[in-house]
Amino acid sequence: MIAGYCWPQSGRAGEPIELMVSSDADACEIVISRIGAEPTVVHHDEHVAAPTQPVPEDVAVNGCRWDPTLTIEIGPDWRSGFYLVELSTIEGDSAEAFFVVKASEPADSLLVLSTSTWAAYNDWGGPSFYTGGHVTSQLRPLPAGFLDKPDPHRYRVACFAELPAADVQDYFDSYSYWSAAAGWANWERIFAGWAEDQGLQLDYATSLDLASEPGLLAPYSLYLSVGHDEYWSASMRDAVEGWVDDGGAAVFLSGNTSFWQVRFEDHGERIVGYKTDFEQDPVVGTDAEHTVSTMWSDPLCRRPENEMTGVSFTRGGYARVRNSPRGSGGYTVWRPDHWVFDGLDLRTGDLLGADPVVVGYECDGCELQLVDGRPVPTGAGGTPPDFEVLATAPANLWQTHEVAPGLVDSYIGELNWVAERLGGADTPENRDRFAVGNAVLGSYRRGRGEVFTTGCTDWAYGLGDDEVAQVTRTVISRYVALKED
Repeated sequence: MIAGYCWPQSGRAGEPIELMVSSDADACEIVISRIGAEPTVVHHDEHVAAPTQPVPEDVAVNGCRWDPTLTIEIGPDWRSGFYLVELSTIEGDSAEAFFVVKASEPADSLLVLSTSTWAAYNDWGGPSFYTGGHVTSQLRPLPAGFLDKPDPHRYRVACFAELPAADVQDYFDSYSYWSAAAGWANWERIFAGWAEDQGLQLDYATSLDLASEPGLLAPYSLYLSVGHDEYWSASMRDAVEGWVDDGGAAVFLSGNTSFWQVRFEDHGERIVGYKTDFEQDPVVGTDAEHTVSTMWSDPLCRRPENEMTGVSFTRGGYARVRNSPRGSGGYTVWRPDHWVFDGLDLRTGDLLGADPVVVGYECDGCELQLVDGRPVPTGAGGTPPDFEVLATAPANLWQTHEVAPGLVDSYIGELNWVAERLGGADTPENRDRFAVGNAVLGSYRRGRGEVFTTGCTDWAYGLGDDEVAQVTRTVISRYVALKED
């Protein structure tokens, strides 16, 4: 057995990152690589003492708190990016850890990795938010498959139904069940490689950096969220929304984005999320009740995520997974003349991204109505009135009896929860109100800035498609130029 984690999770040139390792082999090999279009090795140590360190019973809440095995000083020439720490023993055991190098001299664009979501799904040594936990420590390893995995295009949630059952079983025999739902290896890794192949200059940061570092976004023209970016604190939202109001451009190539409010505690070492057990959250009934760790759209929070992204999981749901619409795998285009589609020969009703299946897993939408045969937002739920619906695809929320296996028995289906909290009661009539959802691709202006969203987790899987890649380049190039102008 071998396992490890880094703390802090990010730093700049000259700053130290501590690597904590526990191994029953007493020593290990360590390889540290920056992962982009190609991996670049920055550190290799063939023999590092790494004795067994105890795992506390409360590890899920308070972390491992292991002694440091190695102190890594970030080199002055290390590019901003995601750094994978590969650990291995002579017996053949292996594990991964990570840290992020932030830019000392910022470029135009900042990719903030969804590390708070990785933590919410982390069940290493104890429960995650999906298996009975309400607090998750970032001072513990991530399960296998979160940081590195084989062929993510094949082993993705939206494709499991098409694979032989034996192949799926073989995957989960080696990798965490939750590695299909969260982690660098699923979405951000794909985008990072594509972006560097395109010559795009990206800087990197973590969720905690966004939450705790005032002015992090100030030097940038473009903020990027990619993949599954589900758990946000109030300070994360404050940072992004305030920066967009001041002229920044936010691009959400992600879905289920900012669905749940969480709180960072103990300098970011712990993340609190009570979700549907929100009545147990100690802030309920206090002046801080609006920070309750339940869904952002809940009346207690008074701050639906639509106000930031334009869309919400409450009006979206699942696509091309069990108990959800299969659809085409792509978006139906409604406004082909919009600048987002510049350079493409599209017509109303055409499909975008169907072949690579860009609409899969979790989707965000908004309440829609038809005007002259095209969908437009009603404005309900916090969606801005000037939000332009450019393309849509079918999705739906799950009821409790439809949820995936492996969840705690008390888990409540999102359709039931939305009906209860937004409709006023979990009744058949209220479930019908929210039963039909959509992934909604669109954009709007906010303050002096702009926002674009794909309304779906799986956009990155389409970047090998010429049309999907063209849309992505168009959005990024326009928004980088926006602030420069």
